[in-house]
Amino acid sequence: MITVHHLQNSRSMRIIWLMEELGLDYDIKIYARDATTNLAPADYKALHPLGKAPVVTDDGQTLAETGAIVEYFLDKYPDSGLRPAPGTPERIAYNYWMHFSEGSLMPLLVFQLFLTRMETQPPFFIRPIVSAVTGKLRTAYHTPTLNAQLAFIEAELGRSTWFAGEKMSGADIMMSYPLDAASGRIGLSSYPNINAWLERLRAIPSYQAAIAKGGELDVVK
Repeated sequence: MITVHHLQNSRSMRIIWLMEELGLDYDIKIYARDATTNLAPADYKALHPLGKAPVVTDDGQTLAETGAIVEYFLDKYPDSGLRPAPGTPERIAYNYWMHFSEGSLMPLLVFQLFLTRMETQPPFFIRPIVSAVTGKLRTAYHTPTLNAQLAFIEAELGRSTWFAGEKMSGADIMMSYPLDAASGRIGLSSYPNINAWLERLRAIPSYQAAIAKGGELDVVK
């Protein structure tokens, strides 16, 4: 039996969507974040040495890392239609966006979270000093890099309906969390193609079923 260990408001929402899209029989165990730290509770951390979401157990195997879990199940169910055929342009795009989601975009969004917390959480009398430092980090690196990535995504979604062509794939599942997070943390009003893509995926029945089971994403800011 497959069990998705779902930490609320986390990357594991993508795995619930994957289960629904594949039509698999699975259990879901929901874990609330620690009310003080907003981190995973102790029983979630006990599932895997790193204690990070998502974690899935299947046939005695403990699986971690979203991309690795997606590939595991697409290998196990090769007729799902969620992975383009090898040797096609769509497969090249699929591979790129599968890795881009966590390798390029998500680190910047995590950095954004920490910059914001550095600016808002210290005692008020040192905030100007901290903000001067974070402001330089934003100006020199974070803001131009993130803007360049979003502009690139916007252009790509102007050329195709989904990230790997005209059919939804595992790449869209992978990109869903970081773009949902970007929408909640920084706003995406200047990116109509990204917003249209978000509206398309939110209309998919399997996505709606995942939200019904795992809860609406309340982005941590």
